[in-house]
Amino acid sequence: MRVLLAGATGAIGRPLLKALRAAGHEVLALTRGATAQAPGARLVVADVLDRDALLRAVEGISADVVIHQLTALSKPPAKYADMEMTNTLRTIGTTHLLEAARAVGARRFLTQSMVPGYGYVDHGTRPLTEADPFGRPRGGKVDPIVAAMRSTEQQVFTADGIEGIALRYGAFYGLTGSEGFVAALRNGKLPVPRDGGGTMSWIHLTDAAAAAVAAMDKGAAGQAYNIVDDQPVTWGRMFAEHARVAGTRPPRRLPGWVIRLAAPYFAALMIDTSMRVSNAKAKAELGWTPTLPTYREGVRAPRG
Repeated sequence: MRVLLAGATGAIGRPLLKALRAAGHEVLALTRGATAQAPGARLVVADVLDRDALLRAVEGISADVVIHQLTALSKPPAKYADMEMTNTLRTIGTTHLLEAARAVGARRFLTQSMVPGYGYVDHGTRPLTEADPFGRPRGGKVDPIVAAMRSTEQQVFTADGIEGIALRYGAFYGLTGSEGFVAALRNGKLPVPRDGGGTMSWIHLTDAAAAAVAAMDKGAAGQAYNIVDDQPVTWGRMFAEHARVAGTRPPRRLPGWVIRLAAPYFAALMIDTSMRVSNAKAKAELGWTPTLPTYREGVRAPRG
């Protein structure tokens, strides 16, 4: 198939581009920069937030699938403002990409979502499934972030003539993500709460990419899939494992109020949120299973 991939040069876009090519798909890499590196792909240069420029850029192009993996995060977000552009890409950007999908004749549309959309709260020990409420406002500062995830999902689920699928990823690590963790650990800039923080469901970027390839063929229209590994783990334990494998200093353990002061959004994710998310639906319907089932295997995996 021919795939128009938005976000081909991002953290997940790079392994996804590689996985698509390995599976024999032709990739059109949608990027803002004409000098972007997207090996094996044809560049399509446009800013998705500029509707007219985007439609001009795809004029005369045909594609079977559009995949939306755009974010504006070059590093982990610390403050709520760090999420604003990504929110815009999930709202307005999705609207424009759906127009582009119709222009190129694509019927399938996959969009990136994230498991924190279930709510930045303590969900207890019961595994969350796709049947649980998603994107529900709770009256806090994370509401615009949750609303943006809900927006991208609802837009693709209800778009006329489009088979829309949402991939609800766990927290990313591995490859460039783990490189960033290790660099921050070396510099003493990756603290965790004294109790280790909340439990999170994670996914290695390689497995996240493989899930998207599987969903292109086997995902059901109008459905969301949790893309997480088999073992949720606390932030403290995840970062401590990175430090152990890399041979660097362990994460600094600080009082929660200090982390909230310096990085309020990160604190909402690391301290206020605790969740265990089920991947049973993705395994059953997509024929996908994580090759790195827990953080132990994933942190030790090559980063190249």
